[in-house]
Amino acid sequence: MTKRLELPPEKLRYFCADATLPFETTATVAPLDVMIGQERAVKAIEFGLYAKNFGYNIYVSGLVGTGKITYAKAAVTKVACGEPVPQDWCYVNNFENAGQPIALSLPAGMGSLFRQDMRELVDDLKSDIPKVFSGDDYEQAKTAIMKKFQDSRGQVMEAFGQQAEQHGILPQWTTTGFVGLPVEDGKPLTPEEFQKLDRDKKEMIEKRMLAVHEKAMEAIRQVQHLEREAREEMKGLDAKVGLFAVGHFIDELKAKYEAFDTVVAYLEAVKNDIVKNINDFKPANEDESNPLLMFRKSMQEAVKDKYQVNLLVDNHGLEGAPVVVEVNPTYYNLIGRVEYETRMGVVNTDFSMIKPGALHRANGGYLILNIKDVLANVGAWEGLKRVLKTRKLHIENLGEQYGMLAMASVKPEPIPINVKVILIGNPQLYHLIFNYDEDFRKLFKVYADFDTEMANNEANIGKLAGFVASTVQRENLKHFDRAAVVKVVEYATRLSGSQQKFTTRFSEVVELLCEADAWASVDGAELVGMAHVRRAIDEKRFRYNKYEEKLREMFAEGKLLIDTDGEKVGQVNGLAVLSVGEYMFGKPSRITANTFLGKGGVVNIERETKMSGTSHSKGVMILAGYLGQQYAQERPLTLTASLTFEQLYDGVDGDSASSTELYAILSSLSGVPIRQNIAVTGSVNQKGEIQPIGGVTEKIEGFFAVCKIKGLTGQQGVMIPHQNVSNLTLDDEVIEAVKEGRFHIWPVATIDEGIEILTGVPAGVKGSDGVFPPDSIHARVGRQLSAYTDTLIKMGRSAEEHGGGIGAKEGGA
Repeated sequence: MTKRLELPPEKLRYFCADATLPFETTATVAPLDVMIGQERAVKAIEFGLYAKNFGYNIYVSGLVGTGKITYAKAAVTKVACGEPVPQDWCYVNNFENAGQPIALSLPAGMGSLFRQDMRELVDDLKSDIPKVFSGDDYEQAKTAIMKKFQDSRGQVMEAFGQQAEQHGILPQWTTTGFVGLPVEDGKPLTPEEFQKLDRDKKEMIEKRMLAVHEKAMEAIRQVQHLEREAREEMKGLDAKVGLFAVGHFIDELKAKYEAFDTVVAYLEAVKNDIVKNINDFKPANEDESNPLLMFRKSMQEAVKDKYQVNLLVDNHGLEGAPVVVEVNPTYYNLIGRVEYETRMGVVNTDFSMIKPGALHRANGGYLILNIKDVLANVGAWEGLKRVLKTRKLHIENLGEQYGMLAMASVKPEPIPINVKVILIGNPQLYHLIFNYDEDFRKLFKVYADFDTEMANNEANIGKLAGFVASTVQRENLKHFDRAAVVKVVEYATRLSGSQQKFTTRFSEVVELLCEADAWASVDGAELVGMAHVRRAIDEKRFRYNKYEEKLREMFAEGKLLIDTDGEKVGQVNGLAVLSVGEYMFGKPSRITANTFLGKGGVVNIERETKMSGTSHSKGVMILAGYLGQQYAQERPLTLTASLTFEQLYDGVDGDSASSTELYAILSSLSGVPIRQNIAVTGSVNQKGEIQPIGGVTEKIEGFFAVCKIKGLTGQQGVMIPHQNVSNLTLDDEVIEAVKEGRFHIWPVATIDEGIEILTGVPAGVKGSDGVFPPDSIHARVGRQLSAYTDTLIKMGRSAEEHGGGIGAKEGGA
């Protein structure tokens, strides 16, 4: 039976037939230009890219190395190339409210043209307006207004003077106002002379002085009115002259951009503002030595900057829709920001310091983000969701949103956003956000999940060869011969952990190809051969297996106890998998069981010492269910079984040792020794059926390495669940040892099969009378359990005869 169950060498790994690769070297293989083994994810991404409805953004999920980022970029770029180039976006000054800049959109390429036109307009105005105001016509018109004012003012003053003289008062004008001097006999009176006059005379003069003063006030009001009229005429003249200088420039731009109403309206506002503030363009008449001259000039330059255009998004160089990959998705890098600068010691900002974010640049196209980076930046995730929900992009200060900072700032007009976001992440984050963020499921309705494996078939073998050829071309490697590609294909099954699958974590395959190329260069070979691929695999393993080698040294020195020969009761070699980074290796452990009379059931020492994980504890508890179903149908199970992993100091989890532990218990109860040259892995259910486990390849190789250290006897081997046969991807050394009969691998389906291999004694099948054969394992276990029960019954009777039950005696103690 044992020989029949043993696996032949051809079942221990996938062997790629040369016939499936009809080429000599990859030089004749067409490079691969499609994604391999990700049909589900590819279809999901394609659907998401073409679905233009609200919320059909895409979450691309998969483990590192599956090619999700590379494919997402390529797929998005391909679709984007066939779509129209989106519009340019500009921010311009709002002359009615400078704190709310206006957003303007123009066809791609016209944004930079409009910006240049406005620069040229300002330059033209800087040169033409001063010329107009320096011309003779303007000076003559200005002089005429001033002359008219002077004449009118003179007439008012002359009329006032005549009225004053009629009242006998001589008018005098000073810097502080009007002063009237009384006149007597044609001569003005001095204060001393005025005081010498009699009372009636002085009262009469004072009345005349009061009347003249009122006339003076009226004259002053008339002069002020004339001054206002003169100023208004001067403003009108300046506006007329300014409009003459500006109008034809603005009209030309209006005609050029007449198809864009918002631009035409802005140009009209520019014209009105220039006319209103025409003095800002007049030439400065100050003396060059005046220290305030430079200040005024700088202020004039700042005023003229308000007519510039802030080109926020310039798409003139694009072919198709934009594809933006934001590697640092902070809030401001996504949403945009308003910058500040210090002017004359004061912090200021304006529309020209509005800076775009990734959403601005991707508007009308696609934005690719790493979800982990988005979530790691404060405010970025909420800001992104707000834009996708409202389809408008408001540039706001992050501090104001969180109530941390309130400061004067501009509030730009929001820009309408039409962007499809592709998030790159892992499955764990997807399910976490899906469950805890209700907005996420509304905004990201397309889930593209990249698998880590694909089917092992002839079509995919050909694609793998094409992938090797494309990698050779892209990375400038030496070509691989057919035997080398065969080895790469076989290695792809080992990475997947199944003979029926290939890995889709192509980053690891690329690493292997590059390292094999390096070893070919070391050998001076023109082609990469199988030996170079095998050496790349071995050398990579050597770089990572320091801890594995340390453990093997401890086995060799006897510091870790393990038997690979002989037989022992209640002792089995179990197998575990350890991982150091990305490297996994198997480690055999001695598992022992002691059974004795009691009611404790199966006691897991690791669980009692809190060194056992939940899965391992569950596996041990299942053993009690098996024992009860198998042996306690007619009498109670009066048993205590103590289980432990010997020399285990760092905890254990997983149920892959549950069958091993059950074998140890059965051996202890039956008294039948177990072969120590066999290691066991596999979980068990309550019905005694062996269940598959993980890491079967590494576990076998780990026990083989220890047997090799202690000496291969030809009797050693590993017992595995029969479902794991397709998962075997053993290395060449183990396969060769099996082929030569120096090592063995047995697949088992039930505890009965396994215990027979381990002990050489049949487990036993109940006869028609419901009794196991007397020499079978189950019969021996049953007899021992019956003995435990009988002993317990006798102890109970004896206790009653002496005046109390067992419980009473224990209580008394």
